[in-house]
Amino acid sequence: MTKIRHLVLVLGDQLNHDSEAFTDFDPQSDRVWMAENDEEATHVWCHQTRLVGFFSPMRHFREELIQRGFDVIYHELTGDRRKARESSFASVLRKTLSAHSVEKILVVAPGDYRVREQLKATAEQEDVPLEFLTDNHFYCSPDQFDDWASGRKSMVMEQFYRTMRKEHSILLDEEGAPEGGQWNFDQNNRKTFGKGGPKEVPPTPSFKPDSITQEVIAMVRDRFEDHPGKVDQFDLPVCRDDALNSLDDFIEHRLPLFGTYQDAMWEGETFLYHSRLSHSINLHLLSPKEVVDAAVKAYKDGNAPLNCVEGFVRQILGWREYVRGVYWNRMPDYEERNALHCDSEQDVPPFFWDGNTDMACVSDAMRLLVDTAYAHHIQRLMVLGLFAQLFGTHPLRFHHWHMAMYADAIDWVSLPNALGMSQYGDGGLMATKPYCATGKYINRMSNHCKNCRYDPAKSTGEDACPFTTLYWDFLDRHKQQFQNNNRMTLQLKNIERKDSSEWTAIRSRARKIRSGTIKLQQ
Repeated sequence: MTKIRHLVLVLGDQLNHDSEAFTDFDPQSDRVWMAENDEEATHVWCHQTRLVGFFSPMRHFREELIQRGFDVIYHELTGDRRKARESSFASVLRKTLSAHSVEKILVVAPGDYRVREQLKATAEQEDVPLEFLTDNHFYCSPDQFDDWASGRKSMVMEQFYRTMRKEHSILLDEEGAPEGGQWNFDQNNRKTFGKGGPKEVPPTPSFKPDSITQEVIAMVRDRFEDHPGKVDQFDLPVCRDDALNSLDDFIEHRLPLFGTYQDAMWEGETFLYHSRLSHSINLHLLSPKEVVDAAVKAYKDGNAPLNCVEGFVRQILGWREYVRGVYWNRMPDYEERNALHCDSEQDVPPFFWDGNTDMACVSDAMRLLVDTAYAHHIQRLMVLGLFAQLFGTHPLRFHHWHMAMYADAIDWVSLPNALGMSQYGDGGLMATKPYCATGKYINRMSNHCKNCRYDPAKSTGEDACPFTTLYWDFLDRHKQQFQNNNRMTLQLKNIERKDSSEWTAIRSRARKIRSGTIKLQQ
């Protein structure tokens, strides 16, 4: 039996050569351990592109480690399901522990509470010491966030963001005041494209699958053929060099217009001015610090305006760090939150898996999602997330769908965003009011409604926009719960403007939409 001093576990979202896991690594007595397994692919019904987007970077990282002289134990899935019987993460790890004499397991703290608990249970069962190492990828540790949150009645992201800006001296002038005289340039970042549409949008970098990625694609098609989504357009970065190229391209070509149009949508436009870096950052192929530094440098060099750079920095330094803090501050109870008392059996509508719907905005967002396992943040929040909320989807089911369909989804970032921000499942911990709106919002921010069969101004009738119908039904169902929320006062007052016959028609149409009696499919 081989003796191993430290079995160093590297999880699929920890592909960082500067990780704490390698600080004290001894090639003579330590081993790196990585594992593909069915459990992580089927815990939620994963999009095929999401699976390739994890397994291919893992295999590339393995090859890089081997080239650097690391001895790697790697559990690889094949297209034949019969050849990998250890389907769970824990069972694969137990097999390794049984075959070797391991003094200690080292692993950077996982980004998933479920995985962390699995590791603790497995190590205890096998009587092997387990040490969680600090994740130096982030600006803010869970303990630091807890200190910030302690004693606060509410955990408002904006206040946390300003704390981070000050602590890390980012976009501050010589006196320590915010660059440009204000912390937030949101008012400058809500422009639409107008009738003419966006200017010429630079294409995003595309990374042709190499031999490793092609092998993974073939494996996923065989082993997970019944999973949603497509994989024939796979072009995500699978190694650090790819990720760095993506970062450089975004900073040069799209950052200068990103903030200004970050909330705008346009039919048929795939990525617009969005960075598409979240997958690389969340797998740790890129660090948030180098991404923020690159954006700030573009501003200082005069290559990008302050409103665009600040808006982007806020997403990374503010929002990303904040949701991680909320996750670890409130888990494990957080995933049980259901403030709007949604039916536990209410899942997302069927067209959230295949995009087969006649609602133009949802169809366009789902086309992108099915093809690439990606949608930009306004499509996530104010199209798909909004519809799910108005539809009455249980927030945890929406989170599971979000985890399944997006290539960049990790539990720590998905749960607060999906359950809390999008679905208001936490009752206002993250958002002071639900993000609810009629179809008029989508009409204002896009051209989707122009050729859609539904009218965003109508709440009743065959051509009434489902968003608008469900919006009024949503307010009606939750009006008692929202009556003490000052930010909902104006919306609730509008309820009184509708007469009883209109309310009868709205409620009837909403019930038929939820039950599937009214088909929203093509």
